[in-house]
Amino acid sequence: MRQPIEILGLHNLKRTSCREGIIRVIMSASTALSESEIRERLEGNYDRTTFYRSFKTLVENKIIHKIVVDNQLVKYALDNSVTHKHEHAHFYCNECERVQCLDDVVMPALKLPTGYTLTEMELIIKGLCNQCSCKN
Repeated sequence: MRQPIEILGLHNLKRTSCREGIIRVIMSASTALSESEIRERLEGNYDRTTFYRSFKTLVENKIIHKIVVDNQLVKYALDNSVTHKHEHAHFYCNECERVQCLDDVVMPALKLPTGYTLTEMELIIKGLCNQCSCKN
């Protein structure tokens, strides 16, 4: 996996400590994180404006991507263009509320009607993760 400095360079983005920090936090997490979880883990004291501008830039440049679980919960992970993963499903645990990439669950190929163009597709599977299943 590339370092945050390399990722920013490949996307022709200016290197800032906030951008690097956000990427580093997401890279070190084992699951997708919410904005507040990223802010809590981010080293350095960045004001709200700096954080959100940096965050928005990383989303717009497809370095990180949104995983919309529902209208109350959005998590973020590194984009497939950075990780070189194929399109895949995400799993949301109803118990611990973690979101994990399911790299082995490949997105189904869809045949759209003539004239339609697919730009993005999301598949969120909800249930209990293996850890929470064992507790019950």
